[in-house]
Amino acid sequence: MNPSANPPAIKMQDVTVCARRDALHPVLTAVNWTVVPGDFWVVAGLQQSGKTDFLMMTAGLLYPQAGSYELFGRETRELGEADLAERLRVAYVFEHGQLFSQLTIAENIALPLRYRYDLEATEAVRETLGLLELLELTPFAEAMPASVSRDWLKRAALARALVMRPRVLLCDHPLNGLGARHGQWWRRFLDQLWRGHEYLGGQPLTVVVTAEDPVPWQHPERRIARLHDGQFLPLGTWADAARSADPAVGEWLAATPATTL
Repeated sequence: MNPSANPPAIKMQDVTVCARRDALHPVLTAVNWTVVPGDFWVVAGLQQSGKTDFLMMTAGLLYPQAGSYELFGRETRELGEADLAERLRVAYVFEHGQLFSQLTIAENIALPLRYRYDLEATEAVRETLGLLELLELTPFAEAMPASVSRDWLKRAALARALVMRPRVLLCDHPLNGLGARHGQWWRRFLDQLWRGHEYLGGQPLTVVVTAEDPVPWQHPERRIARLHDGQFLPLGTWADAARSADPAVGEWLAATPATTL
């Protein structure tokens, strides 16, 4: 098989990531990272380490200040308005949901469909009914975001990201602020997407999540990267990370035994 026919989902070479609030301030430098389609990566680091800035750049919401970033073999700087379909292969879930307060939960989830296919609101919402049921959001379909708890708002943000059936899913701190039951649901559901959910036609989804604590995401097949002091360090699998000479990595992994969620 020709390797060029299956390029990496994400490939960064010597990338500099700048702060979203200050395009002249670099938060990460010399980022070299390759994500194979079907990978599940956990990008871990302390507060203010640049996780959100990094993920927003990965989503194409920010441009790298320097270096090369290719998405499925295409340089992201070269993607224009005519490449909307290419950009829609990547979906982003904001930490706080970022839902529109004047729209119902169902209308928020349907919004990408309305813009992409120029649908009427009712038609777009009708197209989301199966997704609402899948994510257990049907009881909240007509509710406004202000009346819904954070647990369900974050799940609605996930549904909005999935409605276009992306190839790459980026989730910023998906477990933050969630109760134990909802946190367990997220880990299990993202695992199902990663392995190939029926909703996506059985095709494995490439998943990247950020976290301050990587321990809840421990899994022998997931991969981990660490952000620290302006550097991005891809450690590989959890077994690779366990062999790392970095004492901070050892502290993370020693906190609890690995899980198979």
